[in-house]
Amino acid sequence: MSPKLKILPLSDWIDTDGKPLIISGPCSAESENQMLETARELVKIDQVKVFRAGIWKPRTRPNDFEGVGEKGLIWLEKVKKETGLMTAVEVADSKHVELAIKHNVDILWLGARTVVNPFSVQAIAEALEGIDIPVMVKNPVNPDLKLWLGAIERINSMGINKIIAIHRGFHYFEKSPFRNAPMWEIPIELKRAAPSLPIVTDPSHICGNRELLESISQKALDLEMDGLMIESHFDPDNALTDSAQQITPKYLRNILDNLVLRQSKGDIEFQHKLEELRTEIDKLDGELLQILSKRMEIIDEIGEYKSENDITILQMKRWAGIIKDRLAIGTHLGLDSVFLKKLLNLIHKESINRQEDIFGKE
Repeated sequence: MSPKLKILPLSDWIDTDGKPLIISGPCSAESENQMLETARELVKIDQVKVFRAGIWKPRTRPNDFEGVGEKGLIWLEKVKKETGLMTAVEVADSKHVELAIKHNVDILWLGARTVVNPFSVQAIAEALEGIDIPVMVKNPVNPDLKLWLGAIERINSMGINKIIAIHRGFHYFEKSPFRNAPMWEIPIELKRAAPSLPIVTDPSHICGNRELLESISQKALDLEMDGLMIESHFDPDNALTDSAQQITPKYLRNILDNLVLRQSKGDIEFQHKLEELRTEIDKLDGELLQILSKRMEIIDEIGEYKSENDITILQMKRWAGIIKDRLAIGTHLGLDSVFLKKLLNLIHKESINRQEDIFGKE
């Protein structure tokens, strides 16, 4: 554990009945009715303990919806009074901290764009000095464990010992089914660095769409994460922000009912190492597919060049040379020659098919 961290166990300050902590609510506070209607449905789900809502929204462009501001905190107070749910909001500066505390918010969180800037984190940490309030710290946008851990240390150094790390995925420049790649090895490494630190996974921001939420939620629980933050809205299709990743409370209940809490697997280090290796395979597969796609783009260029110059598609001498060369390289790298021949023939067949399509268009 980091020598600078002194973290209270989650069970010391929030009662989850030994189950994963579930945090839910809309991406953005939009109206008093939206907040109350959503909260009234969420409170019927026993597992939901915290109602979250974005009051200030850090948007990329200035004309996008940037949140309702302080009046949203008044709505949040009404949610708390009516439902008894704990409340949580994102804060990005000391003024936000002051207003959230003024309106009796129970938990604050630092967003991914804030965590990426140590100056911003330090300013918020100093605003929290002497205040007994839980703080959740999302991972930075980029996959930087030290930056994430550093933000947690800054908050903890001001006497805040009720801290949760939020794993919301990381920006990944390659094509991916996810809005933010989960990169599970990073929260796993954070667990190693700070064993007492609770980590809650945010499947909404990892997935970016509701279809993937259940599988990512199950994965998080299988890796012994301490809970889930899932965005919900009483009318998600008409939400002002991130409508595709929000779900109705009914949909949330179905997901939670389907999740399996597995018994301890005994050797968590084994599971973590296995997940690291699987994540590495996922990255390599992505790179392999990118390379294959680029190869086919060049094949298409060759096909067009052949067509323009009346050159036959199949060049047997060239193909024989490729087979000999690639087999020599591949077997030297430890790959089986039979496997290589099958793979090369499949690639060659697809290359021929693509060039025939090009010739057919002429």
